[in-house]
Amino acid sequence: MFVILGWIIVAGCVIGSYVLEGGHVLALMQPFEVMCIFGAAVGAFVVSNPKKTLGSTLKAIPTCFKGSKYDKEKYLQIIALLYELLQKSRKEGMLSLEADVEAPAESPIFQKYPVVLADHHLLDFIVDYLRMMSSGNLAVHEVQDLMDAELQTHHAEVSVPGVAIQTMADGLPAFGIVAAVMGVVHTMGSIGVPPAELGEMIAAALVGTFLGILLSYGFIGPLASVLNAKAKEAGKPFECVKCVLLASMGGYAPTVAVEFGRKVLFSFDRPSFEELEEAVKATKTPKAA
Repeated sequence: MFVILGWIIVAGCVIGSYVLEGGHVLALMQPFEVMCIFGAAVGAFVVSNPKKTLGSTLKAIPTCFKGSKYDKEKYLQIIALLYELLQKSRKEGMLSLEADVEAPAESPIFQKYPVVLADHHLLDFIVDYLRMMSSGNLAVHEVQDLMDAELQTHHAEVSVPGVAIQTMADGLPAFGIVAAVMGVVHTMGSIGVPPAELGEMIAAALVGTFLGILLSYGFIGPLASVLNAKAKEAGKPFECVKCVLLASMGGYAPTVAVEFGRKVLFSFDRPSFEELEEAVKATKTPKAA
């Protein structure tokens, strides 16, 4: 929603100022310039990226027009799930979680937290490390190193669409120059036409440079920034889980371990101590369906 609003503001301010200065909007309507610039940029995007990058970018672009995937309430679900699992393992032993981690969709504990079940990447991350913890053969620093490596890989993967779109945005001004040069070439080849018509051709050529810069810095570049921001947000649930599980492996009680997870969250998504305490207390009673 804010992406569309931002685009409207950019277009409204740029074109509005042009009109207020006496410019003619029709002079900016150059469909062939747009085809040259944007078409060349899309073509270069296809050439410069492998199939997997193209697919992940196309899937990621619609997320720019949606809100954040995780908010305070969803983080509370993640932390409450971890607390309940760790509390069970503390009372009954890590082997008591075997049924839960082997079939989380059928686990009464996991079923209370649909947010986690719906995110298969996060779900796999949780059950994989709970399974490793139940083996009892790994030191805390070994698990931490493995988690860091996995999170680094995850960040690199989710950052691919933002990098690809930014590269496309960086090329748009150059393609705008290409369109402008082509327009100048066409103009120079038509020197014999009346001055009024020649002026229109020169104006059309200059629109190419204008469109290339505007598309880059006003539309496509900001879209890349949104994708990069969402890539950073995507790693926070994993960091939260990582801190909670490592704290538990370090010997902290579940009530303290979940506090480690709360502290790594961004301030605007971080539940307060009281909110976390209420979520933890709620795990002691069955949740309403």
